[in-house]
Amino acid sequence: MKLKTGFILAALFFWLLTPYAAGAGISVVGGLSHEKSAGPGEVYKGVIFIGNSADEPQEVKVYQTDYLFFCDGSNIYGEPGKTPRSNADWISFSPRRFTIPPRGRSPVNYTVKAPDGGTLAGTYWSMLMVEGVSRDSPEFSGAEESRVQVGIRQVMRYGVQMVTHIGDTGTRKLKFLDTKLLKEGEKRVLQVDMENIGERWMRPFLWADLYDEKGSYIGRFEGGRLRIYPGASVRFRVDLSQAPEGKYKALVVADCGGDDIFGATYTLKFE
Repeated sequence: MKLKTGFILAALFFWLLTPYAAGAGISVVGGLSHEKSAGPGEVYKGVIFIGNSADEPQEVKVYQTDYLFFCDGSNIYGEPGKTPRSNADWISFSPRRFTIPPRGRSPVNYTVKAPDGGTLAGTYWSMLMVEGVSRDSPEFSGAEESRVQVGIRQVMRYGVQMVTHIGDTGTRKLKFLDTKLLKEGEKRVLQVDMENIGERWMRPFLWADLYDEKGSYIGRFEGGRLRIYPGASVRFRVDLSQAPEGKYKALVVADCGGDDIFGATYTLKFE
């Protein structure tokens, strides 16, 4: 009897952990960012196309969230319209719920109206979340109300960033938060955390110029380009493995284009 009970529990545990893919065939056609400059009171429109690569119809829902991200890897998808620079309340869209035919695609039309007034400056943004609704979900339009299901459901969703710049306004300012030299196996990595403390999004390209103790130039080491919204922070990683052991001065530069260049100097010791 104990063996039988154990078998039943094991089978139930496996059933609970069996994933259900929701909307595995859906995708956003084109980029995941819709960006536009507008003046106060200006209205603009656009369309997002959602594709279905599956051989059966796929039900989809679209909803709003706010969005922030931080250098520690955390993300916040908050209630729409609550963060200081959310434009969620400026956006209307339709449809919010629809079914895409097999191997087809469907449009989501949106309208953005920037508020009137002269106090707006910089970048405002939010997210339109596109999520597939599986047939075994209680939200599915054809689901039986009396049917009870137990299981872990995998939900496929895409976040489309809806970005509005108020003309060319807004302060541009970055802050170096923390810098660490890490040893990862055979690699040396310079980790640079940076925050946007201005009013406009920025896309800095980061690099580190190394100089030895005699002031001789060793080389430039690149850390790539990342987008940073106001109030958000990111983490750059610069591979310094090619530099020999020794003590260096590092000039770390975040180049955002034009006159928007930010830098900091550090002393590094490779052992």
